[in-house]
Amino acid sequence: MKNSESGFPRKLFSGIQPTGDVHLGNYLGAVKQWVDLQDNEHLILSVVDLHALTLPQDPKELSENILKMTATLLACGIDISKSILFQQSQVYQHTELAWNLSCICTMARLSHLPQFKEKSAALKDVPLGLYIYPVLQAADILLYKATHVPVGDDQLQHLELSQDLARMFNRRYGTTFPLPHALVSGEGTAKIKSLRNPLKKMSKSDPDAKNRICLTDTPDEIVKKIRKSVTDFTSKITFEPEERPGVSNLVMIHSSLSGKTTEDIVKEVEGLDTLQYKSLVADCIIAFTSPISQRIKELMEDPDYLRNILAVGTEKATEIAAGTMEEVKSKLGIRLLSTVQDKFSRKRFL
Repeated sequence: MKNSESGFPRKLFSGIQPTGDVHLGNYLGAVKQWVDLQDNEHLILSVVDLHALTLPQDPKELSENILKMTATLLACGIDISKSILFQQSQVYQHTELAWNLSCICTMARLSHLPQFKEKSAALKDVPLGLYIYPVLQAADILLYKATHVPVGDDQLQHLELSQDLARMFNRRYGTTFPLPHALVSGEGTAKIKSLRNPLKKMSKSDPDAKNRICLTDTPDEIVKKIRKSVTDFTSKITFEPEERPGVSNLVMIHSSLSGKTTEDIVKEVEGLDTLQYKSLVADCIIAFTSPISQRIKELMEDPDYLRNILAVGTEKATEIAAGTMEEVKSKLGIRLLSTVQDKFSRKRFL
């Protein structure tokens, strides 16, 4: 494994919340990139269930969604022989490091992050976790001394917070963390738009399910969603994202799933009107998602297998996290107290 420019071994960390089904925007903007990276990178992936708790969750549904997200990642091609895949809440060092980092982070720094303003706008009572979750996000990354983080453009400011906190900790206590760099998703694949509002990105949090194509959607659902997608009054198919965002979004989806360039697609479908092209795009999506959807169903029929996958990943992640926290505690001056307490606890229960 090559060393990063900072001298730390090159490692990648990323996470995904177990809230809602993975849609094409998630897949093309993140999951596909993870699958491609795992062959040549040290990749650590987390189902970040603690982040999901920043907004109200039904406990039974959240538990099911953790398994479903695990099944989805496996069905999409994440290989646990190449990557570490684990459940965030089962590695307690995430919250431990988050507390340590929160003690050097300022409220003023957090208030500049845009997603808090966006997510809290509709809430009467804003939970503290929603405000400070970027610190937990930084802890997720720094706990594994990740040198690179695959992110979309909307997460760049949060990654900058991770860099700032790493820099502050290193300055106060000695070099401990690398400054994590962004691996921004490839041009095009990170820009899949909403089907009903092509000026916005496709999103899991959008209340209207017709805005997105999920990997678990049935063929009938996909056909209906694509048929109702917003285009315009021009029947010819062109790729002009600024002038014709709706049609261009369909061409981008078609291109991303088929591997064809947008230019080749436009030439191939010359003579088709918008309705005919929508049918072609729906067929392309169905052909791509059906094997993934079927595999997710098969995996969900064996929840113990999925739990075991997460348990194995948790063990690997904990080994790395524990090493980092021993170093952090030592530099903070609290490692000795923790060690004495651990010995006392062991004696009590022997």
